[in-house]
Amino acid sequence: MNSIYKKIMPRTAIPGVLGAGLILATASSAMAGSAINPSALKRADTGLLQLAALKNPCGAKNPCAAAEKNPCAAAANNPCAAAAVNSKLVMRPKGTKLMQGNAAALIAEGKALFMSEKLSTNGLSCNSCHSENGAFEASFAKAYPHRVEMAVEQGGITSVALDEMVQFCMVVPMEAKPLPWASRELAALTAYTAELQKTFVADAMANPCAAKNPCAAKNPCAASNPCAASNPCAAH
Repeated sequence: MNSIYKKIMPRTAIPGVLGAGLILATASSAMAGSAINPSALKRADTGLLQLAALKNPCGAKNPCAAAEKNPCAAAANNPCAAAAVNSKLVMRPKGTKLMQGNAAALIAEGKALFMSEKLSTNGLSCNSCHSENGAFEASFAKAYPHRVEMAVEQGGITSVALDEMVQFCMVVPMEAKPLPWASRELAALTAYTAELQKTFVADAMANPCAAKNPCAAKNPCAASNPCAASNPCAAH
């Protein structure tokens, strides 16, 4: 073990690595006597965590690694796992249409609304979940209307249009009332989300694994990940 670490680690780091070897020995002895020496087992556990940190320098710095730091890890903390929704709140009434306007102006207004927490009752904005195209399903790359799992699970709705999905997000994650169907706000949010969809499609074509890793953009160690070379998605 020592000869291997000498090749990959600076000379000044050797004592720490040798200490890791002692940690393993301590862990073994502690395991054998854990029934009568719980404090030794605790020290061994701490040592093993330190050794794990040596092997993965990014592990401790990844805000998505621990469940308690990942807002989507547990259903109780996931704003998209709320109670069932009345489909009448989120499905466009027959005969109604979105407000029309200058496309560029609507997109600009929609972006501001996307970032705003004022639309919600719980302090969330659309961007809270979808920063840098995060948390979108792979189906977001498909033309609307299409199936969205959250709509199926929470409303029994098997196919939604983009404006209807905006309304669904207003009601479920953001815990607010749906926007008026003829409102400029709904038209603007729908227009901006359509622009995001275009970038999502472009990203998916460049990196088919991006949509499957919601923590990718939040990992400060991603660029210096020693496991990158063995990651089948890394080259895409």
